[in-house]
Amino acid sequence: MEINNNHIRKYPIGIQSFENLRREGYLYVDKTALIYRLITTGKPYFLSRPRRFGKSLLLSTLKAYFEGKKELFEGLAIEKLEKQWAVHPVLHLDLNAEKYDSVERLEMQMNSQLLNWESQYGCDAKDWTYSIRFMNVIKAAYEQTGQQVVVLIDEYDKPMLESLHDKELRDQFRSLLVAFYSVLKTADPYLRLVFITGVTKFAQMSIFSTLNQLIDISLEKTYETLCGMTRTEIEQNFAPELEAMALKNNTSCEAIVERMEAMYDGYHFCEEQTEGMFNPFSVLNMLRQLKFNYYWFATGTPTFLVKMLQRSEFDVRELVNGIEVSEASLMSYRADDDDPVPMIYQSGYLTIKGYDPEFNLYKLKLPNEEVKYGLLNYMAPYYTPVMERDVPFYVGKFVKELRAGDVDAFMNRMRAFFGNISYELSDDTERHYQNVFYIVFTLLGQYTDAEVRSCHGRADMVVKTSDYIYVFEFKLNGTAEEALKQIDEKDYLIPYVADHRKLVKVGVDFNKDTRNIGHWLVQ
Repeated sequence: MEINNNHIRKYPIGIQSFENLRREGYLYVDKTALIYRLITTGKPYFLSRPRRFGKSLLLSTLKAYFEGKKELFEGLAIEKLEKQWAVHPVLHLDLNAEKYDSVERLEMQMNSQLLNWESQYGCDAKDWTYSIRFMNVIKAAYEQTGQQVVVLIDEYDKPMLESLHDKELRDQFRSLLVAFYSVLKTADPYLRLVFITGVTKFAQMSIFSTLNQLIDISLEKTYETLCGMTRTEIEQNFAPELEAMALKNNTSCEAIVERMEAMYDGYHFCEEQTEGMFNPFSVLNMLRQLKFNYYWFATGTPTFLVKMLQRSEFDVRELVNGIEVSEASLMSYRADDDDPVPMIYQSGYLTIKGYDPEFNLYKLKLPNEEVKYGLLNYMAPYYTPVMERDVPFYVGKFVKELRAGDVDAFMNRMRAFFGNISYELSDDTERHYQNVFYIVFTLLGQYTDAEVRSCHGRADMVVKTSDYIYVFEFKLNGTAEEALKQIDEKDYLIPYVADHRKLVKVGVDFNKDTRNIGHWLVQ
């Protein structure tokens, strides 16, 4: 078969079928050398990656390989590595396509898939349990073909994620799925490969204790680049698009790639700080449209994550500045836990940015600007009085006033902003107001050089425009005079004295009783 190679470059955005991708001439970043290593060195695997990171395409590639479709791999690395191209029966269960708001919806999806397999291999679909029917299909496929069976399960955890805040429904899903997945251990003699993917690794989903032979490659350095793209892969595969983007923006390809790194790079899936992984969905959309935007973030709304942050009174500053957690916290999320960090990490809003081998601690931070500003823009209405659509308007007003050097207008707008926060939005705690300040000032960083700090030796907020450097210090139930005094005593201006821009000190008191800015002084 000849792959369609016309002059039009086609981007595999939303393409989850490897066969369609290859036959229809879509661009493909070759991952088949890693895939060959994977299938020749192990048998039962689990891989956790954020949504839109290429998990479904990976499973589709495995399916095509085990079905012996050699022609689809022409010109790829695996073509020179594989000599046998043995055909195996493949059972591919995709749980991503359905919405799971009831046990009946999950049962309908599983029954439909089982009926297809039973028809294919001539099994009698009696009124047995799903697990017995699954086992019968595996045995029948093995006996009829004489080859061990390949089982691919895509987004195994979607029913659990969609029932996260409904314990009764979640327990029903768990009971059904655990019994179904547990067949894979009993059926081991009949299996050539088991590959399970998902966003999360639920500690309460006992598949991971029942299938104790399952190899979790989510944090393995060897397979860190199995999904996603590296900078080298982007430069090698998308040179024409990078050149077009550079021409459009009157800059160099190097500058475009550096901007892409800031926007879409920064994912790490092992303790070693190796080359960062780019979000493939955002990269492909940006290259197709030749425009920087928040593509990945726009495909999903993390409502349940934001509510978890609010409920646990989580310090939003730790999302950007970083938080240390154990490996167990990374990969063992308990659905009824009040700690939101594991779920935020496994959902792709935090990534590994450092590792302490002595104490086996991981440093987690937001991976890049797309996630940082996309998440904070989305969070703003949950902490402030603005609607989501109005966040850019408010932030733009703040930025324009600081650019003009009008501190009083800026502070009056901030006071009005806090004055509109309703009692329903506020939990009336100091942490809530710290989070509001942090979100607002961090969002200024989309248009200015903003640093948001809160520790001894550094000012609370520093905002840099083309003409000014503002150093803010806030005092909760203190005075503006005390705030200014601290700026001087702690020498917060020293890092900026050699800068040509005008330095402005702003001391602010925040009154907890009135829940608003009181007075401020400017020097």
